[in-house]
Amino acid sequence: MVIGNTDKAVLTPLLVILAGGLGSRFGGNKQIAEIPGLECSIMELSIQDAHNAGVMEVVLVINSAIRSTVETRIIPRLPQTLTIHLVEQTILDVPKKHLDRAKKRLKPWGTGHALLTARDYITRPAIVITADDYYGPNAYEQLVSHFVETAANEHHMAMVGYPIKRTLSEQGGVNRGLCLLDGDSLVSVKECLNIKMENEQLLGECAGDTILINENTLASMTFWGITPKLMTYLNHDFSRFLDGDDNAIKREYYLPDCIQACISLNEIHVTAYSAIDDWYGITFKEELDSVAGKLNELRHG
Repeated sequence: MVIGNTDKAVLTPLLVILAGGLGSRFGGNKQIAEIPGLECSIMELSIQDAHNAGVMEVVLVINSAIRSTVETRIIPRLPQTLTIHLVEQTILDVPKKHLDRAKKRLKPWGTGHALLTARDYITRPAIVITADDYYGPNAYEQLVSHFVETAANEHHMAMVGYPIKRTLSEQGGVNRGLCLLDGDSLVSVKECLNIKMENEQLLGECAGDTILINENTLASMTFWGITPKLMTYLNHDFSRFLDGDDNAIKREYYLPDCIQACISLNEIHVTAYSAIDDWYGITFKEELDSVAGKLNELRHG
């Protein structure tokens, strides 16, 4: 499905929103949950912020359950100057040799597979985000500027990371990907579990050990700036992943894993930008009212 003027010259990256998740912990399709007081979803706020930064084309990776709502309620509320593409992430979108195993799955393979769903549209740089995270307007401006400055280099990608102290939850410990940097270059993203403040110290569990975390360490919250070059690697790496035992049935394939592999092989360079705005996300339905209050304050002043 395409809505908008596809002939208009676009000099900025497109926006890819990964909205195909099933929201099992939320208890429903949180991608389309409306924020009390704003009467729109977080996804719509993200699109508005990206559009204000100059983005004119959006790819929404969705599941079939939310398609009708997106078409009838969300798209009509978006700026009419945007070009909108809808693509459905499906379990059977795999190489033919893996179809039989894919039929045994109950859900798709996660963020890496979701981005592959949009492969036909990623013919120029793209900002990739998730539907249920609010990143703030400055993040889009940071990556739009990045691609203006690096347009000729398809190996130069980017991310916006958020100081870990600004991504904690009042509901308890959180899991985050902690960024290791060399200057402003991303070296790796290390998964750390159950991060929380204890006795005025920020602690987390990494590889089975409890570690002390600097409050200003950047956390990856899935705000990536990619080029079409990554899609070649992603397609190859997903096929390799599916070749592994049981990977077509149980495990998920995450976008950061592919990016990490490319960094390790010196195939790409990723500049890490520190976020200016706060990040807000919703995992559980109980968090909706709290996040709604903060977003209402931000949007209404």
